Amino acid sequence: MAGRMVVGSAALADLVRPASAPDPAGGHRVLPVAPELTGLLPNRGLRRGSTIAVSAGQPRRSGGTSLVLALLAEASRAGSWCAVVGVPTFGAGAAAEIGIALDRLALVPDPGPEWPTVVAALIDGVDVVVTAVPQTVSASVANRLAARARQRGSVLVPYGRWDGADVTLQVVRGVWEGLGSGRGRLRRREVTVSARGRGAAARPKEIKVWLPGDGLTRVIPRPATGGDVGRSRRGALTVVGSA
Repeated sequence: MAGRMVVGSAALADLVRPASAPDPAGGHRVLPVAPELTGLLPNRGLRRGSTIAVSAGQPRRSGGTSLVLALLAEASRAGSWCAVVGVPTFGAGAAAEIGIALDRLALVPDPGPEWPTVVAALIDGVDVVVTAVPQTVSASVANRLAARARQRGSVLVPYGRWDGADVTLQVVRGVWEGLGSGRGRLRRREVTVSARGRGAAARPKEIKVWLPGDGLTRVIPRPATGGDVGRSRRGALTVVGSA
């Protein structure tokens, strides 16, 4: 897996410019998600300009990172640029395995105190921006970033508590699979994902799905949907460091 390190605000601008090129998917107002997840979202995908929060839950047990990967995979595969900010443990290998195109993925592991500026810059040119939510983020900053996403047609995906999101997704339960009688390896987990929000998403929803998915993915939704997570795609990885 090839990769290159890009550091500083100038390099960030250089990355945003090519990411701002015409959307290969045709600039559609709704970016696709895996069929298993469509029932959780009011537009059955990631509507441009919306804020879709993923609740982090308890570290290491929540399944939130796997859910973020699943949300990005189909949009990335369809040609969208994605960025992940403030998640130093985000695994590029896992992203590639689930189908995220690494040549259209920017990672900013540690944005530092300029976090709002970095996220805003990425919103200007990247289709889907995932960002860990700092503990000190103010309501005014959160509102400004959500408004910027609406104006620019980007999808903002806060990873953590975010009041006022259009939809908030959370893994509420999970059961691992893969261990046999004293041997084996944890391979995937059947999780229950809840969705709550406002407007068209005001009615709570809940589905069961495998995370990470594979060709055997099955969903036990309310109401029923189905589908497979596609095959993986590998490419070059862009890592953007703080200034």
